[in-house]
Amino acid sequence: VATLAGAATRPDMLVTTEWLAKHQSDAKVVILHVAANRTAYDAGHIPGARFVGLPELVVTRDGIPNELPPVADLKKVLEAAGVSDDSRIILYSDVSVLPATRAYFTLDYLGHGDQAALLDGGLEKWRAEGRTLSKDATVAAAGHFTPHPKPELVVQIDEVKQMSGKPSSAQSAVLLDARPAADFKGEKGEHIPGAVNEFWMENQTSHENQSLKTDADLLALYAKLGVTPDKPVVTYCHSGMQATQAYFTLKHLGYDVRLYDGSMSEWTAKGAPVEK
Repeated sequence: VATLAGAATRPDMLVTTEWLAKHQSDAKVVILHVAANRTAYDAGHIPGARFVGLPELVVTRDGIPNELPPVADLKKVLEAAGVSDDSRIILYSDVSVLPATRAYFTLDYLGHGDQAALLDGGLEKWRAEGRTLSKDATVAAAGHFTPHPKPELVVQIDEVKQMSGKPSSAQSAVLLDARPAADFKGEKGEHIPGAVNEFWMENQTSHENQSLKTDADLLALYAKLGVTPDKPVVTYCHSGMQATQAYFTLKHLGYDVRLYDGSMSEWTAKGAPVEK
């Protein structure tokens, strides 16, 4: 386990394609292909993977997109996909990693983050390695899933207002904006006062290769921003999708991290101050 300035990384949050190829038929392993639609799943997915649609994991509430649905609804979705309390849940997506990281955040919120992991490199890496794909939809036996919600992982706007605008030394946590730099500081860009910016895609090896960079590279990337393991972090973006990749990455690095799920959608809708 790599450590830097007190952070203990969480290697259990990632599995390799090699590991999954060996364990995909294990009784307790549940593989979830999470995406906005079934196109890529139907064209060829990892054998045994069950499809979970992103629209089942998010709702629009008070005009704010990508909010957490009621716990009872999430329980139904996960049980229908065959997830049980003792499942080891492996998550991946297709075009973008974001549906999978949103699913990880959702499981973490439901108290099952310790049993969930991301397939490093996702479907693209699996396919590039010439591994077997299936077009058969997997029918899962219903699972028995007990949520243990952790509402404290979701930061509300009032707390963000208290943090914003203070110098980082005086903040109770670092505010991390995970959007592209142009959205943060471009001509039309704006952000929550006092936030720092690291585009979530910088955590990945490349646009095509969705594997995470090495722990050492990632720790150095965030250290440059002053985001160090001794400081709690709150991630946000436009609507709570991009920020979940930063949430996942920082959690994997051993940071104390939470998500401002309302993000800029709620912040601007409620007329909170922005920095240009």
